[in-house]
Amino acid sequence: MRRRRFLELAGGGLAGTALTAAVTSPARAAPRPFAVVAADGTGDFATVQAAVDAVPSGNTDPVTVAVRPGTYLGQVKIPLDKPFITFAGCGPGPEAVVIADDRANGTLKPDGTPWGTSGSASVTVDGAGFRARNLTFANLFDEAAHPEITSKQAVAVLTRADRIEFDRVRFIGNQDTLYVNSTAAGVIARAYFRSCYVEGDVDFVFGRATAVFDRCRIHSLNRNSTPNGFVTAPSTDIANPHGLLFQGCMLTSDAPAGTVFLGRPWHPSNDPNAIGQTLIRDSWIGAHIGATAWSDFGTMWPWRDARLAEYHNRGPGAIASPDRPQLTDEQAAANTMAAFLRGTDGWRPQSCR
Repeated sequence: MRRRRFLELAGGGLAGTALTAAVTSPARAAPRPFAVVAADGTGDFATVQAAVDAVPSGNTDPVTVAVRPGTYLGQVKIPLDKPFITFAGCGPGPEAVVIADDRANGTLKPDGTPWGTSGSASVTVDGAGFRARNLTFANLFDEAAHPEITSKQAVAVLTRADRIEFDRVRFIGNQDTLYVNSTAAGVIARAYFRSCYVEGDVDFVFGRATAVFDRCRIHSLNRNSTPNGFVTAPSTDIANPHGLLFQGCMLTSDAPAGTVFLGRPWHPSNDPNAIGQTLIRDSWIGAHIGATAWSDFGTMWPWRDARLAEYHNRGPGAIASPDRPQLTDEQAAANTMAAFLRGTDGWRPQSCR
């Protein structure tokens, strides 16, 4: 019964005949979840972290944590020694399951020191092969309610592992919403985002990971300031040819025209080897992006020294300008999703096939 119920919940828009086939055919049946999380106590665990804690260290087989509709507050950490974990939201859409926390960089720990940007993350993924689908990750830090906190970076998800997949997932926050990183400078970690929604204002997609956004919506909030924000802040290591790629995406905003930048190059700890790469191609760009789409990071790091480019974009914000570098057709042919994700092991995410 539990197996059938999990299939019903996780099936989303499956038609009745397809669902029946999935249940009755052993060859096509979905595996039984390792654990069911339900906030009302009807599952195996009431919190997501409790389910993660129950996964055996050093597991070699994929395990699925099915999360029933509800809001789950508190930090979640997927440790290095627990790879191959999948979070599956069991609601009709990604809005039904929300995993969230509410601390910022400047929020103080019990010992009186600040959490820092990485420490603010609602969810931290260190386990390789992690997947998530059909749910929401959020950082609910309220900037207006905490004027005493000046370091307002508040991460919803921090990834540091390799071969990460997100399918129909929402990432909600303000500054520094989605931190795609790796374990150290020079270490390559890959992440794939399919049909996701990412929301924020300042540097809200950032880090040194190789991250591919496939048919995602990237929404810039209106901060009622000038500038209104920056979509990306890549810190790609100079040895890594692949940073942030946005393919077939929609970049939207309610901010006034020309007040948001596509990005700026981030150099953590003034690292001169962090020559960030953001490539936006075959995408629709709203009017919130102006003729000058890229910004320097402070006075030390000009955007023209980074790897920032576009290709075949459209929409009112896809403006032909000397300040909008474009790939050639030959360069575009070498900078595909497959090229970014392939690596030395030929990785091709399941949801990318």
